Amino acid sequence: MKDDKKVQWFAVRVSYGRVLKFCALMEQDGVEHFVPMCRKKVEKDGNKSTIIVPAVSNLCFVHTTRAFLNEYFSTMGENRSAHFIWDKANKCPITVPDKAMQDFMQISKVMADDILYLKDITDKLQAGQKVRVLDGPFKGVEGVVLRVKRSRRVVVDFPGLLAIATTYVDPRDLELI
Repeated sequence: MKDDKKVQWFAVRVSYGRVLKFCALMEQDGVEHFVPMCRKKVEKDGNKSTIIVPAVSNLCFVHTTRAFLNEYFSTMGENRSAHFIWDKANKCPITVPDKAMQDFMQISKVMADDILYLKDITDKLQAGQKVRVLDGPFKGVEGVVLRVKRSRRVVVDFPGLLAIATTYVDPRDLELI
């Protein structure tokens, strides 16, 4: 296939608790990858602290070719802990366009407490206006304006997978696309 050699962002599902181990293997092989992380408040022995954990426990994005991942997965054998997430309609692995992935990473890296990871909101997104953020930590992000938890936010959607919503964005910092 023509797309087997094209470098793309692939959505990969990793067995629970193994995402960071899988990322370490990708890093070792020099493969670009991204796991959205978030802060989590924990209490142990009466002490409260904040730790950084994967925002979605079994999701990793890998920037490589389909052929490379096919080969990589086949070498894992019976201990295979990762696989493509499939688009059932098109019968191919889910890929994310470069610009959408850049926007997603930019939002995720802010790690604000009120950034939201959402599922199944594609119906609502059609009602929103497509915008670009002009200023602030999300400058350059393109998405759809939606009201989430009583706050106007910019949402970047990966249909069939998930969406991420920024913190509140002032309407003066938005331009229609």
